[in-house]
Amino acid sequence: MTSSHLSRIGTPLSPSATKVMLLGAGELGKEVIVALQRLGVEVVAVDRYENAPGMQVAHRSHVINMTDPVALRALIEAERPHLVVPEIEALATSVLADVEREQLAEVIPTARAVQLTMNREGIRRLAAEELGLPTSRYAFAGSLAELQAAIEGGVGYPCFVKPVMSSSGKGQSLLRGPQDVEPAWNYALESGRVKEARVIVESLVPFEYEITQLTVRAVGASGKVETFFCEPIGHVQASGDYIESWQPQAMSPVALQRARKVAHAVTDALGGRGIFGVELFVKGDEVWFSEVSPRPHDTGLVTLATQRLSEFELHARAILGLPVDTRLTRPGASAVIYGGMEKAGIAFEGVAEALAVPESDLRLFGKPESFTKRRMGVAVAGADTVDEARSRAKLAASKVKPVKD
Repeated sequence: MTSSHLSRIGTPLSPSATKVMLLGAGELGKEVIVALQRLGVEVVAVDRYENAPGMQVAHRSHVINMTDPVALRALIEAERPHLVVPEIEALATSVLADVEREQLAEVIPTARAVQLTMNREGIRRLAAEELGLPTSRYAFAGSLAELQAAIEGGVGYPCFVKPVMSSSGKGQSLLRGPQDVEPAWNYALESGRVKEARVIVESLVPFEYEITQLTVRAVGASGKVETFFCEPIGHVQASGDYIESWQPQAMSPVALQRARKVAHAVTDALGGRGIFGVELFVKGDEVWFSEVSPRPHDTGLVTLATQRLSEFELHARAILGLPVDTRLTRPGASAVIYGGMEKAGIAFEGVAEALAVPESDLRLFGKPESFTKRRMGVAVAGADTVDEARSRAKLAASKVKPVKD
């Protein structure tokens, strides 16, 4: 995108259109698409399956294998978007690097950032070895023997094993002793996004809670890219997948300062514009870096109820070079609604009852196929306190009942 496109927005479906292509059109991408369209942007949604949530609201959509470099390059050349915005990790990132170098489009936040963050090895080495940020003890292994040696040689038990390329906790195992090593290795290999026999093994950090520090790199009053922070988000995970989040998470002033220092360092190193979900472990005043996503974060769905601009609106503004506002307006919480069954085209009952909960709202994502533990929707709620908001969000979520149509 050239500077002229940063200073003006055209009319969708016309020669003047400002065009954005989203690579990944799930529930988070859907909210980004809506936010972009409210600003007059033409949006093209891309995913690996038909009728993905974002495709249902985009101007156009395409189904391709985004890990296929030939198919991805051909689509970008055909559509000629001004911005290419990855919303998932499973991409042919070499194509994005070529697209950026050849100035076919601007990659958000940068092609390098996408390449580093899609692979746990790349981002961990950047954070720990180049930036010197505090992390758990860790090692990488390319075989069962290497994994056993890494644990016995320094990582120790208990520890976690994860594929270097996976998302939402897929392939993650907690190991408490030698008997858990081989099952964890096999599970990681089955669950990775690519068939690469490589894992990260991490020591268990004695944290009290986890946070997501949403960090926005956007054009500020100076006319240059500046860093802005949302209030910290607390969350509960099960098997590495978020099930509940709230904002703000109470923290000591020292811990908050350290969390933002870590988030600033890693996002500054990645560069570009947009929102980043920086995941951190916290104990007292101590903070450890865990992971970072260069896009809206699932735990950030709570911002639909808490901020003047949700994380999706912030991302849309930031990538377009527009001003942002990260202010919290109300404590709030989110709670996940699972599919509860394996079936295509399910229905939902109890929607009216859910929306009768004070200050509640729903997002039913419209995913075409339900799985027992697939996230099919989310309830959000505001309140005077985080505790009350959490109660309201969980109550609203519990009222929604997925049923066979």
